[in-house]
Amino acid sequence: MSTVSALTKQRNPIRPARVLLHVFLAGAALAWLAPLLWAVFSAMRPYSETSARGYLSWPHTLNFDNFKNAFTQSDMTHYFTNTLIIAVPAVLLTLFLSSMVAFYVSRFDFRVNLALLLVFTAGNLLPQQVIITPLYRLYLLTNLPGITQSGKLYDSALGLVLIHVAFQSGFCAFVLSNYMRSLPHELTEAALVDGASVWRLYWQITLPLCRPAMAALATLLSIWIYNDFFWALVLISTGQNMPITSALNNLSGQYFTDPNLVAAGSLLTAIPTLIVYFVLQKQFVSGLTLGSAKG
Repeated sequence: MSTVSALTKQRNPIRPARVLLHVFLAGAALAWLAPLLWAVFSAMRPYSETSARGYLSWPHTLNFDNFKNAFTQSDMTHYFTNTLIIAVPAVLLTLFLSSMVAFYVSRFDFRVNLALLLVFTAGNLLPQQVIITPLYRLYLLTNLPGITQSGKLYDSALGLVLIHVAFQSGFCAFVLSNYMRSLPHELTEAALVDGASVWRLYWQITLPLCRPAMAALATLLSIWIYNDFFWALVLISTGQNMPITSALNNLSGQYFTDPNLVAAGSLLTAIPTLIVYFVLQKQFVSGLTLGSAKG
């Protein structure tokens, strides 16, 4: 046994290139974590200490007062609720509609299926800033009396849900269609022979097999929609209707802003995205690696 281990060590010597690679990876990891660690460090120090001693000084007081003050002053409970009202329907609608499009273009053969998929995917290639002016005018002209509090599509959670569904459906349809094409066509043919309808073929046969891909997309969509600031800033005018990303504005004063308090608020707003990722981590990783060993 000792001879085998000695031969193994001789065959796998420690090379300088491998050492440099590990040093580079460790440095890259520290560089990636540095802003987060700095935010945690700043959030746990009172502003009076940092203003007197400087941000690079050794801390004398570390507590969670900034987190408590940030949560209460910005009324985060209300803005978390607003974000859930926007994010949950947007994610579910996006996955539902994009899976229907992906099912149609991947499981049925017709002439324009590829062109239809390209049209959905092309919507993600258009910069959001290019169409903001016509969309803004369209939202102002769309009247929804009795449906939204504002009476219009503008300044409503429904407007944000629709815009997220419209912009994210193309990417999800592209990913799901590629995954559905990898499913055996014998399943579809056998179900059709047994008399299954198209809806049953989609809902009971194809969709359950797409759970890994759907979980990965649900994780990405939840993070993207939760972190959105651009559309909420443009399409929402009432402060009480804005999502959590705008709650940090309540921590900024007219003449003074406590950066330690803002750091604590930023960390609090990041907690739900971390929870979503850790809950769906297994499905997310398996969804990303689907087809990696194909062929």
